[in-house]
Amino acid sequence: MAAPLDMEPSALSLELLPTDPLLLILSFLDYRDLMSCCYLSRRLNQLSSHDPLWKRHCKKYWLISEEEKSQRNQSWKAIFISTYSDLGRYIRYYATLKKAWDDLEKYLGQRCPRMIGSLKESVREEDLDAVEAQIGCKLPDDYRCSFRIHNGQKLVVPGLMGSMALSNHYRSEDLLDIDTAAGGFQQRLGLKQCLPLTFCIHTGLSQYMALESVEGRNKYEIFYQCPDQMARNPSAIDMFITGTSYLEWFTSYVNKVVTGGYPIIRDQIFRYVHDKECVATTGDITVSVSTSFLPELSSVHPPHYFFTYRIRIEMSKDALPEKACQLDSRYWRITNAKGDVEEVQGPGVVGEFPIISPGKVYEYASCTTFSTTSGYMEGYYTFHCLYYKDKFFNVTIPRFHMVCPTFKVSTARMVNGDAVVKTLLVQKETNHNEYAADEDEDSTDTDEYEDRRRVLDIPAPGGCCPRHT
Repeated sequence: MAAPLDMEPSALSLELLPTDPLLLILSFLDYRDLMSCCYLSRRLNQLSSHDPLWKRHCKKYWLISEEEKSQRNQSWKAIFISTYSDLGRYIRYYATLKKAWDDLEKYLGQRCPRMIGSLKESVREEDLDAVEAQIGCKLPDDYRCSFRIHNGQKLVVPGLMGSMALSNHYRSEDLLDIDTAAGGFQQRLGLKQCLPLTFCIHTGLSQYMALESVEGRNKYEIFYQCPDQMARNPSAIDMFITGTSYLEWFTSYVNKVVTGGYPIIRDQIFRYVHDKECVATTGDITVSVSTSFLPELSSVHPPHYFFTYRIRIEMSKDALPEKACQLDSRYWRITNAKGDVEEVQGPGVVGEFPIISPGKVYEYASCTTFSTTSGYMEGYYTFHCLYYKDKFFNVTIPRFHMVCPTFKVSTARMVNGDAVVKTLLVQKETNHNEYAADEDEDSTDTDEYEDRRRVLDIPAPGGCCPRHT
């Protein structure tokens, strides 16, 4: 018999669903909603405590492995709750930073093992709270989270945040532990409320994080300080920007390291960047170039942007033995952002005349400066064959570009004795001719102090790379 037309079907209660469909629905909930279900009804309380539901959240937010669960001898839900009670304020950042640290440790363990020993154990919440009370500023949660995993490193060489060596100039940046960073917290004009993140014991160079939006900086912006040498005001400090937040700054650096974006030389991380298109092959010889910007040797006022480049010359292992040859000379064509061209030619490289044979590699480092924020170099090497002494040929050096990082000009400059407020954000690809006004020389090929890989050992501290030798 048909039901009367005026009768409506009874509403289906969620709790009337069988257990398996309900568990499937609950498996799509975030941890907050899953926890809320505990308070809705007795049945949902029981089902939301189903341990496999919490396994996904433990792995997603805390990176807890099956092995670690076995060692802790707790349920997945108990592990999630206990970890949340300790690290809950960092749940947005923890998995990303923990993975970065884990990847970095694994990579360094294989390639730079002595650096692992310099890493310091994590700090406690109360330690971070004490630092905030000491400096009178709040630390960003992503920074605090990272230090709950590792408290930076000891002041040793090599530094975790990368090295650079050229002639008698050497830089190696340590990631500062929280107490050392707090001791270097700045309140002076030009660096007000800035916390050092890194430090190089050879150059005194640091990367700072702005804890407040003052003096033209954005809150949590990370930068290298660059004193304005043309301003009368000693607090006039320009900034080369290296990050917009601690999370972005640290994880992008780690990604460069663990993906091989930065070469490992002499058990150290060197911050050379290689453009995959910056490769040229002439016959059996391939030339590739990587570059790096050196903030500690650069300035915005006066405009002086210092770059180093690392060149790799390799002959194919399949080349015939009679293809062995020796480098005689180099030719450079150097172009700045204004289109001004300088040509340089000279004997050898590094004062040497390397011999290249099948399967052999020759590498060296050199540097150049620009009075504009960008420029590029290209050229060729001239070789002669060892088996045919009178046979000469040129090998192309691919064009490689050098671009100054984004920078900000100081907000406090002195012009004719008066303070002038001036903030200027310079993007990487912009040509800034106004900053090139008082520069007589634009760029210099400095093969006079080029260096092969063997000299990338740590030189004596102090000193800087000379413009001419």
